[in-house]
Amino acid sequence: MSSAAADPKLDAEANEVVGQAQASEPDMAEDMAETVQSTVESILRRGLIGLEYLSIEDPQPGSTPKDTILTDGSMKLCHYRPQTEEIYRVPLLVITSLVSKPYILDLTPGQSMMEYLVQAGYDVYLVDWGAPLPEESTLTLDDYVMDRLHACVERIAEYSGEDELNMLGYCLGGTLGILYLATHPEAPIENMVCLTTPVNFKGMGLFTQWTDERYFDVDRIVDSLGNVPGEMLLSAFDMLRPTGRLTSPIQMLDRIRDDRYVKSFMMIDRWASDQIPFAGEAFRQMIKQLYWKNAMLEGTFELGGQTVDLKSITTPVIHAMAEHDHIVPFEAAEPLLEEVGSQDAEAIVLRGGHASLVAGGNAKYRLWPKLDQWLSVRSV
Repeated sequence: MSSAAADPKLDAEANEVVGQAQASEPDMAEDMAETVQSTVESILRRGLIGLEYLSIEDPQPGSTPKDTILTDGSMKLCHYRPQTEEIYRVPLLVITSLVSKPYILDLTPGQSMMEYLVQAGYDVYLVDWGAPLPEESTLTLDDYVMDRLHACVERIAEYSGEDELNMLGYCLGGTLGILYLATHPEAPIENMVCLTTPVNFKGMGLFTQWTDERYFDVDRIVDSLGNVPGEMLLSAFDMLRPTGRLTSPIQMLDRIRDDRYVKSFMMIDRWASDQIPFAGEAFRQMIKQLYWKNAMLEGTFELGGQTVDLKSITTPVIHAMAEHDHIVPFEAAEPLLEEVGSQDAEAIVLRGGHASLVAGGNAKYRLWPKLDQWLSVRSV
């Protein structure tokens, strides 16, 4: 036996510690039981919510009321019904991406940017490009910008009776908005909001490598398939964050008792996997011109017979970017404000990722109030 064990003082201290531990065991056991029971109940409840969630055929969970005021093929222009007695005079056109469904911006009540903007008094319109039909595989970026987006601008002027308009573009939707401004200097666009908008396509990280000209046969893909399947795009996005599907459920389990967080997580995760096809010719044009030649940043990109000159854009611009965006990395988005000719240009870099920048509980407190502050004085 060691000398320490034979020390009466140490024996007494050890007995006291053991006694305290034994006395606390019932309390610890009770706490553990409550924790386990609470977690199990949360998981069971979540399972029921999950079943209800999975039963949604076409997840348009945001219930913000809206009306379709223009259609063209798969595209539709929607107007959100006002929810305040007074609304800002200048309408706001929201432009979504071509590669994903727009409900990320109208996620669910309480976590919907569209709902937030309407309840703040904005007159909001949204262009939903839709999933291209087989016969729309010939659509190019020229068609989207010069024809369809322009038709939306004209329809809003007619519908609202206003001769001024603000734009907000998310991801590639922001790129389309910038292309529109550069090719329509006479358009009544007063202000431009860009959210994680790429202009430097050489900075698109692993996606740039995935579409490397040496290996990526875009002609064969488009010529064989027409529209590029959503599954192909999803595989590319998964490649950008290969462990995402493994770590995401673990992150949700850590906060399993937080109903609000889990609901937001499930909807965002569903949206991220809900890719739509990309019009074949527009995809070919984007890969060859924007990815391979970086033509937009180099000033050599042509649209509708016009050379796109970003310096010609003098409209006030604000650009919000996310610190941890793996879809549009900072390197791809950051050069925008350096390239445009706007004197009134502001950059915002916020915590979060590509989706959490615009959707969910964090966006409600980080991004949306900043947008409201910037737009409110420019919408009267």
